[in-house]
Amino acid sequence: MKSNNLETIYVMWLREMKRFLRAKSRIIGTLLLPFFFLLAVGSGFNSGFSLPGAPPGVNYLNFLVPGILGMTMLFSSMSTGISVLWDKEFGFLKEIMVAPVKRFAIVLGRIAGGVTTALIQGILILILSLFLGFKMVNLPSFILALLFMFLIGIGFIGFGVAIASKMEDTQGFSLIMQFVVFPIFLFSGAFFPVINFPGWLRPIAYLDPLTYGVDGLRSSLIGFSQFPLFLDLIILLIFGSLMVILGSWLFSKTEI
Repeated sequence: MKSNNLETIYVMWLREMKRFLRAKSRIIGTLLLPFFFLLAVGSGFNSGFSLPGAPPGVNYLNFLVPGILGMTMLFSSMSTGISVLWDKEFGFLKEIMVAPVKRFAIVLGRIAGGVTTALIQGILILILSLFLGFKMVNLPSFILALLFMFLIGIGFIGFGVAIASKMEDTQGFSLIMQFVVFPIFLFSGAFFPVINFPGWLRPIAYLDPLTYGVDGLRSSLIGFSQFPLFLDLIILLIFGSLMVILGSWLFSKTEI
């Protein structure tokens, strides 16, 4: 049974990878929006941006790139929830769930595939940003940034699977994307420092798990953060663990 579960995780991961690599339009589409943000917003605010306490040489483009990486990981991770709904609609989920394997293994396979594809997209955005003038602190900072990207992906893929497990159609999930995911992104400090938010808005930003993901990416890549790096890691670890557990539990209760 254990070998069957491991094989299930691998098969689900491989399926997600093949779907991602075959969908060329999906790859291009997920890269264009972050690139346009970097090109338009980053260039527009670059000359007039100043941030108290920031290291020398940190312009708005350098400040923005970690936020756009967080956005890429958020949106890419949530798309895993849509794939669950598609599998429900086309009958694949029914076939896989009657197999003699644990549903937890199915969820882990989806999470593994979703995190891998999200990381690929995040790395591509980071590479593109280098051509626009973004500068990392050093090479080890890239390794630490990968850890934060991984944790962001784990948490929001679990969140997406949890939501998709309770829904029946992609239209309802699209509404969730608009009314839940976009505020998560906008209140995360991706565009502006959280300390610049009005006093009544800061508590909302502090409750946003992506805030700590973006802050951790900034600390890793440009050496500037508003929270201790250890705090960013702990909150993301707790959020990711809770979402994986919640997503797995709700998925196990799904009726096909």
